[in-house]
Amino acid sequence: MGFVRRNSLTLAFGALFLGTLIAQAFVGLADFNADQVAHHGDPITLWRYVRSSSFAVDVLENWQSEYLQFFLFILGTVWLIQRGSPESKEPGKGGRESEREQKIGEHAEPDSPKWARVGGLRTVIYSNSLLLLMGFIWLWAWAGQSIAGHVAYNDERFEHQQSAISYLAYLGTPDFWNRTVQNWQSEFLAVGSMAVLAVYLRQRGSPESKPVGAQHTDTGVEG
Repeated sequence: MGFVRRNSLTLAFGALFLGTLIAQAFVGLADFNADQVAHHGDPITLWRYVRSSSFAVDVLENWQSEYLQFFLFILGTVWLIQRGSPESKEPGKGGRESEREQKIGEHAEPDSPKWARVGGLRTVIYSNSLLLLMGFIWLWAWAGQSIAGHVAYNDERFEHQQSAISYLAYLGTPDFWNRTVQNWQSEFLAVGSMAVLAVYLRQRGSPESKPVGAQHTDTGVEG
């Protein structure tokens, strides 16, 4: 039980992720087969559906937008400020901060991660490792969305007796950008709303909120 308690946040959201992914597979299959029947096609099995481009593009278009959100939020909060938000640094403290503040190199503590202590390229990489990984996952998922979307788009064109288009041509289609932009705008709205609403609203016990009695102008103070 000690392991579960210490990692309960990750385990809970991991379970929610798997549960909703499975649910998406079943409801996506039902929707896909309903469309097949409406167009006088044959229904397919769940196993075939989860290996299809239709399922892949629906999953990846959401993944890429989520990781883009994290990528931009991590990058933006280095320099950008929202006075009164626990998600922001205090006014006047924007920037990468000094090596002393970041506990890098000679300023590292004995139990600091090794790559924070060694200096050089390894410390540079480690200093930006979260942003680099989020950016890589975003680009990987976006590339996957574009490839799966291209296949699904051409499958639909075949059903309407239309010729296939190239991958590069697909990247310029409204279908690709509609799938992309509709997810981006929702992520940006969610992040912006959180940054502003956390100035004035509270959730007792949450580290994403200021203490209930904190002033609205307190910035960078988490519960």
